[in-house]
Order: sequence, then C-alpha cells, then structure tokens
Amino acid sequence: MVSPTKRQLSLFTAICLVVANMVGSGVYTSLGFQLGSLQHLFSVLLLWVVGGIIAICGALVYAELSTEFPENGGEVNFLTKLYNPTTGFLAGWISTLAGFAAPVAIVCTAIGKYGITFIPLPSITLAIIVLVLITILHASTIHVSTRFHQFSTILNIAIMIFIIVSAWIHTPYQSIDISPSTDAWKEIAYSGNFPVNLYWVIYAYTGWNAATYIAGEIRNPGKNLPLALFIGTILVTILYMLLNYAFLLSAPVSNLRNQLEIGFITASYLFGSNAGKVMSVCICITLISTASAMTFAGPRVTAFMGTQSKAFTWLTKTNKHHIPTWAIYFQSAIVLILILLNKFQELVNLVGFLLSICTSLAVAGYFKLNKKKSLFIRLAAIIFLCINSWVIVYGLYLKPYTSIGGLIIIVLGYLFWRYTAIKSI
Repeated sequence: MVSPTKRQLSLFTAICLVVANMVGSGVYTSLGFQLGSLQHLFSVLLLWVVGGIIAICGALVYAELSTEFPENGGEVNFLTKLYNPTTGFLAGWISTLAGFAAPVAIVCTAIGKYGITFIPLPSITLAIIVLVLITILHASTIHVSTRFHQFSTILNIAIMIFIIVSAWIHTPYQSIDISPSTDAWKEIAYSGNFPVNLYWVIYAYTGWNAATYIAGEIRNPGKNLPLALFIGTILVTILYMLLNYAFLLSAPVSNLRNQLEIGFITASYLFGSNAGKVMSVCICITLISTASAMTFAGPRVTAFMGTQSKAFTWLTKTNKHHIPTWAIYFQSAIVLILILLNKFQELVNLVGFLLSICTSLAVAGYFKLNKKKSLFIRLAAIIFLCINSWVIVYGLYLKPYTSIGGLIIIVLGYLFWRYTAIKSI
C-alpha cells in the first residue's frame, strides 16, 4: 500500500502547482497552429476564452469532489469512489499517459526547440537532458522540489507579464481586427475547425485540476483545495488572453502561422534577434517549471494505481520523505519514449481527446454525490459537459485516427486491468 502521506503543503504551494501545470508549452506553441486553420482572429482569441470557461467550470466541480474525497489521485480517486474500481483504474491509465507523460514529453520537446536558438545541441538531446535533471530533482526530497517549484512558478508569471507589458508599451507591429464579424461566427459554428482547435487549448489549460492529485498532502484541504483550484485557474485564464493578444500585436500573422516558436518570433520583432534568443532562454525556464510541476504531481496518480493492480504494486514504494520515487522513474521512462518518437502535434491531439473523456466522466460523477448540490456548481458542470461533448464529437469526426488511437489506449487499459486487478478492492 501507499505509505501514509503528511499534510505538509501550503495553499501557496498548491496554487503554484496549478499555475505551473497550466502555464507551459501550450501557450507558447499553440497560436501558430490555430492561425493555420482559422481565418479570423476573433475565432482564435475566442478559443482561449472557451478554454478558460472549461477550466474554470471544471475547477469549481473538482473543488466539490476534492473536498468530498480529500485523498491523492485526482480522477483515479474520484472515479473509483463515484463509479467503480475499473473506471478509476482507467482514469489513472489515461492520466499517466495523456495527463502527465505526454504533456511532459511535449514540454521537453518544446524546450529543445527553443533551446537550439542559443545552445548548439540537437533539440532531442536538450529535451532528454532536461528530463533527466527534473527526474533527479523530484526523486530527492519534498523540500527541494517544492522550493524549486515555488521559485520557478513565480519566475514563470514574471516572464509572462514582461512579454505582455513589452508588447503593449512598444508601438504595435500591426493593427489587428478582433471584431466578432458574421463570417467569424460562421467559422466558429459551422466549420468544425473551431472545436478541433480546442484540443490545443485544452492541452494548454491542462493542469487546472493539478492540486487534486496531491489532495492528501495539502494542509486544511476543505478550505485550501477549492481556493487553489479557483485562484490558479482564474489567474492563468487572464494571463493566456493577454499573452495571445500580445503575440498578435507583435509580429505579422503570416510569420506566426504554423510556427512552433511563437515566443522567439514575437520577441525578435519586439527587440531584435539577439533579444529573441534571450526570450528563448526565459521561455525555456518557464517550460522547465511546467515539466517540473507535472513530474511532481503525476507520479502521485501512478502510485495510487499501484493499490489497484498487482502489476503496479511496486509503484507504491516511497522513500523516507514519502516521495513515490519508483513512480517518478516510471513516468519519466514513458516520457523518454515519447520524446524519441517526436510526434508533437499528434501527441497534443491525443492529450486533448483523452483528457476530455476522463474529466467529463469525473464532472458527470458530481451528480452522483449524496449531498445538497449548489445550483451554481450544477450549472458549471452542465456547461463543462456540453462544451467537452462538442469537442469529442468533432474530434471523432475530423480527427478519426487520433480518436481511434485514444480508444485503443482505453481498451488496452481495460484488458490490463481485467487480468491484473487486486480483487479485494
């Protein structure tokens, strides 16, 4: 069984975890690909508004679930209690790959892409070096990892604010039209490109539920968990809107379209190519913060799975500081494989599809709670489920190979569970 955890994490650490898990490669890489398939800037910015609505509504519901079930594990814990152990295990199976390993691989890949602008090494080599260093850090002590986590999160926010302010105080490169024209609304409602592009945004907002994965280690969870989820999500939503608008002001849309290194390109237009390299360094630091946060939270989910499956019991082992070291090494091994596969866009789509399914099940489970339900929280749950259903349906239609791949992963997880489950749970 998992070693008993100590409630030693503060509200500030929990907020930092939410922010650091959310702010990462998504906001620095998504815009170029969104501009590649959407014609109107209003549509592009509305993506980030809708993503914020999804995240805020989800955070409100998860706050209720986490106060009802204040243990580590996130969706694994929720779905096990709300449905059955099989559903809970599948949530952990999805979270291990799509919620943590794949996003860490995406972040490390992005670090490599930005890093080659100032370090003469192959991007994959840089990605692997970052992964190894973060793995060693988080397998050490809780105090070392939380201090780094807090510092890097503060630095992360400071860099985002610097980019936003710099773009606004400099003379804009161009005037942009973000008005909600009739054609823009038609693109949103009928083209199908809008809901499919929400996969990028869902990935960028991944982490709004991060504090629930360490609920068993947060002091006073009944008060601090809901605050951490709500404050962290609201803060990131505001920053995302301002940052994407700043990107659009700073560089020609034609030069941003279908490009990954959005931060480097916009900084080069704002300050020159040398400053662009400096900004790449800063963005790499922010991305390291995200990879660090996911390496901190993800293994807590994997370790929880070890209580459910005979094949994973070894993942429950912790060191004297109650850190699930074997789960950390296991997640990082999966990350290494995904980095070597080097499928950036495919991974983002897969993450968006699988997480939409997993979080929707958790939010739907709110209605199964035997407690008086707030009208406000019920409305948030309904909004969350409606938008996610829209995204999943269009994903199945327009991204069939990604969707089939996601469904195959779920089926494999079920078969694995069927033959390795601990029957006494």
